[in-house]
Amino acid sequence: MKMDEIAARGLVLLGGGKMGSAMLAGWLASGLPASAVRVIDPAPSDELRAMGVALDGDLPTAPAVLVIAVKPQMMQEALPAVSSFGGGGTLVISVAAGTPLALYGQVFGSKTPIVRAMPNTPAAIGQGITAMIGNGQCSLADLDRAEALLKAVGRVVRLEREDQMDAVTGVSGSGPAYVFHMIEALTAAGIAQGLSEEVAAELAQVTVAGAGALALASEKTVSQLRIDVTSPGGTTQAGLGVLMDEADGLPLLMRRTVAAAADRSRELSHG
Repeated sequence: MKMDEIAARGLVLLGGGKMGSAMLAGWLASGLPASAVRVIDPAPSDELRAMGVALDGDLPTAPAVLVIAVKPQMMQEALPAVSSFGGGGTLVISVAAGTPLALYGQVFGSKTPIVRAMPNTPAAIGQGITAMIGNGQCSLADLDRAEALLKAVGRVVRLEREDQMDAVTGVSGSGPAYVFHMIEALTAAGIAQGLSEEVAAELAQVTVAGAGALALASEKTVSQLRIDVTSPGGTTQAGLGVLMDEADGLPLLMRRTVAAAADRSRELSHG
């Protein structure tokens, strides 16, 4: 979708925090004119003000797209301001965590096309990944529009069922924190082997970032990449022998980690 397709009718962004501002920056960079955007935010940041978009004030009658980017705890207070956009003329996209499609259906009505999406924090630098699912009112064109907007902050995957969002939460939603902790642990392990904290931290951070970039850039599977750097009887094999132990290695720990996060997501989403 070209940004000029929605420029005529406009886009309303409910919530101009870190995620909302990151998406907005991506849209503007993709060619959406600032004049086509209206942001609703009670306390806009200096960064948001500097983007040149209209803040608060009168809203368009039927914008092409409404993007909801407020925190879940603010939802009840924020949604009434945009409930008039229901009825089918406006595509509603939500990036608010833990808020199901059914809730939006109650607010905007059964005829409104609604997309629920979950980006993750690397979206702030355009390196995120977002999972999305549309309700029964979404056409293929609606899903394509939503994906085009969400790609402003990284990659996008489409889900088959809404209940898969809990697994997404456990993998990519919470996943950056797991990786940050891995960097912490790898740094601490380097210090224990005699490195300075500064050197160990840089080695750990750049190694994790570089391995991730290589995994994305390579046509090989991550399993093959692992095999390629593992010489029989060498140092990497010695380390992996601990990490891949079936009884208490990383695979079992990661399954438990993702399951715990997904279970908590189900508790929060379903009351």
